[in-house]
Amino acid sequence: MFRKLFVALVTLVGIAALNGCAKTPAPQDIAADKAKLQTDALSWFDHFAAADSEGLANLYAEDAIVMPPNMPAVAGRPAIKSLLGALAAGAKAARMTLKSGSVNGFDVSGNLGWISGTYTLQDSTGATIDSGNYLSVHYRTNGAWLYVRDTWNSDRPPAPVAQAKHAAGKKK
Repeated sequence: MFRKLFVALVTLVGIAALNGCAKTPAPQDIAADKAKLQTDALSWFDHFAAADSEGLANLYAEDAIVMPPNMPAVAGRPAIKSLLGALAAGAKAARMTLKSGSVNGFDVSGNLGWISGTYTLQDSTGATIDSGNYLSVHYRTNGAWLYVRDTWNSDRPPAPVAQAKHAAGKKK
C-alpha cells in the first residue's frame, strides 16, 4: 500500500514539475498589434485607389463579411473581391478619390482587434461628394491580422423617397 502511494505521489510531483517547464506564451505586444491594424487600414485605402481587387481581398479572412450601406452583406473572400473590385474600379474610372480621414479608435485583446475611423470621397475636382465612418473587426490568424467584419456608412442623410414610388404604393 505504501509503495503504491509513494509511486502515485512521485508521479504527481513529476507531472507538476513538467508542467512548470512548459513554455509560456510570449507576452502580447499590444502596441505592435495596434500599429499593424492602423497600417492595414491605410493599406486598404491604397489598394482601393489602385483598384487592386486582389490586394483588397487578401486583407480579408476567407469567411469574412462586408456590410456596405444600402446593399446586402457579402460573405467570403471571392464575393468581397468582386464587390470591392467593382466599387474601386468604378471610383477609379470616374477619377474619384477615397481617402482615409482620422482613426477614431482601435484596440486589441488577444487575437481580436478593431479599428474605426472616417473617410472622404472626392470627385475629380477635389470636391467632397461623400464622407462617413467605418468600423472593421480583425482576427489574428497565423500571425496576420485579417478583416473578419467590415462596414461603413455615409454621413449624408438618406435620399428622399421618390414621389413616384410613394404614389405607386398607395391604394386607389
